[in-house]
Amino acid sequence: MTMQPNYLIALALGLVALASLLIAGLLIVRISAARRSDRTLMQALDERALQNAVAAAARGTVGAQGKQSASTPARGMKGLLERFAHAGVRWLDTPIGRHIVAEEDRRLLEQCGFVDVRSRGLFLTARIAGAIVLPLLAGTIASGRIDGSRYVMLVIAAVACGIMIPKVVLSRRAAARRRGVVDELPMLVDLLRLLQGVGLSLDQSLQVMVSDFHGILPVLSSELEIAQRQFAAGRTREQSLQRLASSYENEDLRAVVRLLIQVDRHGGAVQEPLKQFGDRLRETRRAMLRERIGRMAVKMTGVMILTLLPALMIVTAGPGVLSVSHALNAMNR
Repeated sequence: MTMQPNYLIALALGLVALASLLIAGLLIVRISAARRSDRTLMQALDERALQNAVAAAARGTVGAQGKQSASTPARGMKGLLERFAHAGVRWLDTPIGRHIVAEEDRRLLEQCGFVDVRSRGLFLTARIAGAIVLPLLAGTIASGRIDGSRYVMLVIAAVACGIMIPKVVLSRRAAARRRGVVDELPMLVDLLRLLQGVGLSLDQSLQVMVSDFHGILPVLSSELEIAQRQFAAGRTREQSLQRLASSYENEDLRAVVRLLIQVDRHGGAVQEPLKQFGDRLRETRRAMLRERIGRMAVKMTGVMILTLLPALMIVTAGPGVLSVSHALNAMNR
């Protein structure tokens, strides 16, 4: 009888643990289903935005290509890329696809301006193709010249390089676009203040910047074009601009996006806040330029020591050294 209470307590604890596991499992299944549905919705909206952009471009195209049927499959290099992209899209939601195209890679693709599912599928195909083609090429070149463990290490290194080369290219492009965002942000604020001041709405202002100022704002105008396509495809203004705020990890850009969302929701005059914000951005940029100039002066000091100092020593001390050497030669004679 002394063991019965302990047995009951252990059984109760086991039942509580089992119930907790069941509840946790149900929550995990519900969360994964919600994430899957959100991802499917986002992919559908991206595809719809891409189809709208393609249809708009097709309507503006005049010539023999406009007479072809829309159902005719693409040929040549474009058709090959489309097949590779569709093959990669089918692998994106698999465990292998999630490892090859991780969250960091998706963020890099967004920073490069590639937001649709087709671009992610093409990136996955490029990494797989690089991991296959580059080792075959390296093994073919090195066969007969390198054998044993060095040959195996060469093939492994070629596989790693083939996987990493597309990511390195994306990283360089993303870094260039991040620098472009920093350089273009003051001009964006000034143009937005000017367009809002003449009476245009927010949608009209964004459309004017997309269509007429692409040469001045190459990065931000393309990002605003993507946001406009997503807004036309059914997303809210906040959802379409939130990707722009979160992709580049720039606090000033986040502040501009928050201001645009507030204007879209509540309206109101924004000329004075935009003017103050633009002044602050210019002051920050001046401070950054002064810091760069200071670092450049320190670097140029080392360059001048290595290049100008030897020439200066030759010009100033050379005649004295020659006269002393001539005097010593005359004394020895």
